[in-house]
Amino acid sequence: MRWAVEDGWTLTQRYLAQLARRPARLAGVVAFPILMVLIFAYLLGGGMSVPGGGSYREFLMPGMFAMTMAFGLSGTMIAVLDDTGRGVTDRFRSLPMAPSAAFTGRVAADLVNAALALAVLAGCGFAVGWRPHGSLGETLAALGLLLLLRTALVWAGIYLGLLTSDPSMVSLVQTLEFPFGFLSGAFVATSTMPAWLGTVAEWNPLSSTVTAARVLFGNPGAAGTSWVSAHAVPMAVVWPVVLLAVFVPLSVRRYGRLGN
Repeated sequence: MRWAVEDGWTLTQRYLAQLARRPARLAGVVAFPILMVLIFAYLLGGGMSVPGGGSYREFLMPGMFAMTMAFGLSGTMIAVLDDTGRGVTDRFRSLPMAPSAAFTGRVAADLVNAALALAVLAGCGFAVGWRPHGSLGETLAALGLLLLLRTALVWAGIYLGLLTSDPSMVSLVQTLEFPFGFLSGAFVATSTMPAWLGTVAEWNPLSSTVTAARVLFGNPGAAGTSWVSAHAVPMAVVWPVVLLAVFVPLSVRRYGRLGN
């Protein structure tokens, strides 16, 4: 265990050093969600209504937090593809290091990156009028659920990065991130959608995290009539755990079979 922790920490430092040497990539991760907040808050927000009343900007921010977590999937995939294409991953497999370190280092570094992005985005939210109205414990729980979602999607990104050697697949994944995000309750209330589409959106794992964050932050628009909306907080735990149960073993198996 000590060996695994030390090797994992070493690779975490490596990945964080890579981010520090590539500030443009980090800036892109943060700048795009801020741009989306400004667009929806000031350009589109005037035409949006929140069921039950309340500020659309407060309704929006939990959705933007979750979308920022979702965007990490393609970022992780790019990083894994880069290491695989340059032979770094094969080098790790040949070194006398804990096999788990390649995964734990990647996940830990990505969570640091995600926490930084959340902090910057929260500052932007405060600037446009968003406020968390729950207790400190509820606010921390909401942030924890957002990072749990990011952890699950990081593992999905690791698997997809190990699965393919074609960089063009990243563009496909990035294209699919937007429908995945918009087909949820992140930007508009699912009750305003056609009934069948609203049902699909409510069962989107992203919607559970968004709704749970609204409940815990005390932001408007959290109420829902469906079972999954009424149980958003436990479902915001269940969905990521299911994704982890799928993608962790797939990633480990794929890593062990690289080159075969």
